[in-house]
Amino acid sequence: MNLTNSIDIRTLRFFISVYNAQNFSMVARKEDVSASMISRTIQQLEDALGQQLFYRNTRAITPTESGKLFFEYAKRITEQFDEAQKALQDKTVEPTGLVRINAPVFFGQRHIAPWLAGLSERYPRLLIELIQTDEFIDPLRDSTDLIFRIGTLTDSSFHARIFGTQKYHLAASPAYIAKYGALDHPKALNEHKRLVYKGFEGPNRWLIRKPNEEWIHYPIVPLLASNNAESLMTAALNGMGIVLFPDWLIGEALKDGKLIKLLPEYEASIKSQPQHIAAIYPNVRHPPLNIRVIIDYFAEVYGSPPYWQN
Repeated sequence: MNLTNSIDIRTLRFFISVYNAQNFSMVARKEDVSASMISRTIQQLEDALGQQLFYRNTRAITPTESGKLFFEYAKRITEQFDEAQKALQDKTVEPTGLVRINAPVFFGQRHIAPWLAGLSERYPRLLIELIQTDEFIDPLRDSTDLIFRIGTLTDSSFHARIFGTQKYHLAASPAYIAKYGALDHPKALNEHKRLVYKGFEGPNRWLIRKPNEEWIHYPIVPLLASNNAESLMTAALNGMGIVLFPDWLIGEALKDGKLIKLLPEYEASIKSQPQHIAAIYPNVRHPPLNIRVIIDYFAEVYGSPPYWQN
């Protein structure tokens, strides 16, 4: 008979506890069993493996080299078992309780709020708090469970699910183009009327380049600056000037012909680094079920690539 077939998860957990405590009695008290039972379990494990895992004397129990090696495998096996057990339990548990979501103002209006009814219908016991702000949010300080963030992802203390990479377009209304003409080169920007978003970091920079070339910053003086993207969109739709806006905000107006894309042979942005649209949450090994189902729901809704890029 293969003795390793008799090794079970409980035996591995006893081994890990003894390895960490280096004391049979301490583990026995924690597990509410006798010290002789712990000692006997470790002896049976050693017999099954054909290796001595601990040196024993009257003062201490210390792991052998074989014990140190086996510890890494035992820890991995028990962690994988716990993950599998949790995944199976989640299938029978219904998401419930309050989830606090934070999102940029206009992105939340356009691409989160319209889908919340479907989320609530799928998970009726979820309670949702949606706070919308364009300012930087610290999830730990501001008691937020899930943040929809647009930007460069650099903080390793948080886990991110990326939905897509944001693309920018220069655009103006047909009425504006009919009155002032189309933009024929980035250098001509200062000959046109510019509508610029101004957030807590200041006015957006306008960067333009040919594909695969270096970004060039074109300094501009805005005819209108605002911290409200909807106001700038309204002004652009009414023919007031040119905007540089992301695809998720401007895509529908471009499809409907209410705005016309300018300089289509160029790429535009407000930053030289890629700007991701992502959901972020504290970097824990097992994110809460509520967080996982919400992220999965929006990943399903948005699609790949996101529907606003189709």
